[in-house]
Amino acid sequence: MTAAPAPAHDCPLCPRLAAYREANRAANPVWFNGPVPSFGPLDARLLVVGLAPGVRGANRTGRPFTGDFAGVLLYQTLIRCGLAEGRYAADPNDGLTLRDCRVTNAVRCVPPANLPVPKEIAACNPFLAGEFRAMSRLRAVLALGGVAHAAVLRANGLRASHVRFQHGAVHTLPNGLRLADSYHVSRLNTNTGRLTPAMFESVVQALVDHLGSAPV
Repeated sequence: MTAAPAPAHDCPLCPRLAAYREANRAANPVWFNGPVPSFGPLDARLLVVGLAPGVRGANRTGRPFTGDFAGVLLYQTLIRCGLAEGRYAADPNDGLTLRDCRVTNAVRCVPPANLPVPKEIAACNPFLAGEFRAMSRLRAVLALGGVAHAAVLRANGLRASHVRFQHGAVHTLPNGLRLADSYHVSRLNTNTGRLTPAMFESVVQALVDHLGSAPV
């Protein structure tokens, strides 16, 4: 199986993100402080795509959605839906493993204020496109938020306007891939009630049910 392409630890493609990375390295030299690699098996049939690493989350730990609040809802839901095994302890050494599922981000480096700009999203998109090419058994994608939704479309050669982001919406792309949308599992969305655990689990479980009826 061909490995998915990944940015170098000192990726220079986005000067603003590279400068922020260096500032974080100086302030917190024991943190990961680099483009965060994807997590989970390449032969998975489901890919979860988030926005970007959090500064005290994945940028610190080196594993997507690990170390901040967003990972609690994501990984506990994946465990309940049978897509992960073990215990999520906000630590890349917690022993958590993913089953038939892989997790990545539209932008691999942490952005200031947790918000990448369009040219940074575009610069990182070839790495997301590489994930799709490397995942030969991929059948479905879960996009967490509008930025991830647009990045998934672009990585599959489609315009962002091809289908509109809407929580709970499910789209079939021209290549047969199923794209499901959910609000991001951020603390802001959960604290405001925009996204509840039940809402998120419903989206994930629908994908599990779909994959259960698809060829393995």
